[in-house]
Amino acid sequence: MAISELTLYQQAILLLAGLIALTSFLMLGQSRLVRLVLIFALQGCLLAAATALAAAVLDYPHLYVSAVLSFLLKGLVIPILLHRLIRHMGLHRVMDTVDHPARVMMAGTALVVFSYYVSLPVVQHSTLVTLNAIAVSLAAVLLGMLLMITRRQAVAHVVGFMSIENGLFFAAVVSTYGMPMVVELGVAFDVLVAAVVFGVFFFQIRSSIDSLNVDQLSKLSEADQ
Repeated sequence: MAISELTLYQQAILLLAGLIALTSFLMLGQSRLVRLVLIFALQGCLLAAATALAAAVLDYPHLYVSAVLSFLLKGLVIPILLHRLIRHMGLHRVMDTVDHPARVMMAGTALVVFSYYVSLPVVQHSTLVTLNAIAVSLAAVLLGMLLMITRRQAVAHVVGFMSIENGLFFAAVVSTYGMPMVVELGVAFDVLVAAVVFGVFFFQIRSSIDSLNVDQLSKLSEADQ
């Protein structure tokens, strides 16, 4: 289907989907934790914009609550908490680099292509979504997993985990027009609690081994054995 045949709502969703995919790639290639958190906040704002757009076009008032929660939690509260945590632990100048960045980006590209291939049967049996939107949702989940696999800093792992949740939430918005309000409130509360628990957990690790590098944790487990 040509883009000119799509409605303005579908075109806007595709634009936001493309921007969300771009933020996932930017997070994958970002080495500084502060910038990584800022890009995550931008992704949260884009997710809130997509939810508000769906609420306005489809006349689903409960999606406005979801949009506000997404903006407050994923665009403001959680990024601010992570930013303060990074500053407090002195990690704002730490370079969390990967050994082979070109290979990581190529792997990310392969995951996006794989997402389009897997999404084809879903789109063919549903009139609610377009191929790009559902494929980007799956790609955001897979890129978040790749981010967690390739990074050494535990803070980057938390951002990858939250990015996975963003991909799942975007899929719920574009494919099912949102989840029931009770489920959305529960998920939002769980995400906030997870961010707080991660912060406390980081302080405990830092006070014990003076590092948040997961390589140091693996070496510690090997020494114990």
